[in-house]
Amino acid sequence: MRFNVNKLFINTVLLGGTTEQKIRAAADAGFTQIEIWRQDIEAVGGNTAEIVRQLRHHHLGLTDYQVLLDFDGAPDGMQKQKREEALAMLDTAAALGATTLLAPASTHPDCMAERETDDLYWLSREAAKRDLKVAFEAMAWSTHINTTDAAWRCVEQINEPNLGLVIDAFHIFARNRTVADLAGIPMDKIFLVQLSDLQVLPEAGDIIETARHHRLLPGEGNFPLHTLLDYLAVNRYQGPLGLEVFSDVLRQKPPREVAGEAMRALKKCLRP
Repeated sequence: MRFNVNKLFINTVLLGGTTEQKIRAAADAGFTQIEIWRQDIEAVGGNTAEIVRQLRHHHLGLTDYQVLLDFDGAPDGMQKQKREEALAMLDTAAALGATTLLAPASTHPDCMAERETDDLYWLSREAAKRDLKVAFEAMAWSTHINTTDAAWRCVEQINEPNLGLVIDAFHIFARNRTVADLAGIPMDKIFLVQLSDLQVLPEAGDIIETARHHRLLPGEGNFPLHTLLDYLAVNRYQGPLGLEVFSDVLRQKPPREVAGEAMRALKKCLRP
């Protein structure tokens, strides 16, 4: 199998059940890392020590802690609140033993483009104080930075060593874009890669609904995932690689069953 040095992860958003059931299911399926949400932490009353205990018990690492929404370019009246939220999330990430905080490009309609780089620079410096990285992601419906190449231009301009990218197949292919968007991005600036699939490209007005409820496991749709994986393999990407699949259908199934199904789909997808 290609990518035999990459940590394979599953995002807990794919799994139903309690936080403990999600962690156990991921480990039983053979994943070495998980992406965990603050909702997972809230579900155990904010007890980060208990999450750390469970992760250690199941020999699981954290790909990242997520998700800091609408941070960059926060409009007047919101910036102070968003920075306080960011500091709280960074502290939680550090308490969990995470290495990375995930922050997608803002989707706020009043996002101020002229503030985005300054805000991300501030976030990167605050993360560095806690020995954390920031993984920045262009979402297909982000207000200004909604393509991978645009996100890279921003990261490149800021030029902080702990600021890098999330490459999410959904946000590339759902916009009918290609892996050409990755041209020129050093592999060590890609902090993680998230895979999912889709049968039919959504209409512009349906993209958020589709993204949050109807994604498929890799290999179940028509995304040209092989083009992305071939590109990563040729360029020797060695970072975390896994699944971010928002699916109302799969979340209704037992988490252990879904995690096993997800791992089989991922391994099949990674074959040359």
